[in-house]
Amino acid sequence: MTSPSLKQIAEAALIAFGGPLTLDRILELFPEEERPERPLLLDAIRELETDYRTRGIELVEIASGYRIQVRASVAPWVARLWDEKAPRYSRALLETLSLIAYRQPITRGEIEDIRGVAVSTNIIKTLTEREWVRVVGHRDVPGRPALYATTRKFLDYFGLRSLNDLPPLAAIRDPDSFLGEELKSSDPNRPQCCDAGGA
Repeated sequence: MTSPSLKQIAEAALIAFGGPLTLDRILELFPEEERPERPLLLDAIRELETDYRTRGIELVEIASGYRIQVRASVAPWVARLWDEKAPRYSRALLETLSLIAYRQPITRGEIEDIRGVAVSTNIIKTLTEREWVRVVGHRDVPGRPALYATTRKFLDYFGLRSLNDLPPLAAIRDPDSFLGEELKSSDPNRPQCCDAGGA
């Protein structure tokens, strides 16, 4: 029996794990004396990306590493595998999340000043429960209000490697245009249709 190739091992690990894996985590699968060089693994990952170009799945790099997922063009059909409907989020929640993403770190009061209305406690609670935002410090002013910023889970959920991958503000007319469709098509409480491993 011949040994599997590095590409096959990386592919199997990405599918079996069901979530993002870093290059270092994949390299840890090998005994130290058999561990391939990092550039060789990166070449294997690039080959997989090429292999998937014409398929219903794709290999993408996000904030937490590499992930095999369903290609967006076929996601509407695959999403029908799940009976429950994805939650719909309010415009206020999407606006709040957008402001945190683009202006972080930002306080609740600053969000309210920009939006011109109070931010519901439920909105902040939902965003923190989803682990899309977190408190990263406190503003050094009276009352020491919490400073909110997005998390790695936010980046992973929206398929971003970093905040630099966010569309430019000038291209966004309203938060639904870049967050709305993503949020309608996915339910964070069930396995995402786009993860090949089902996590």
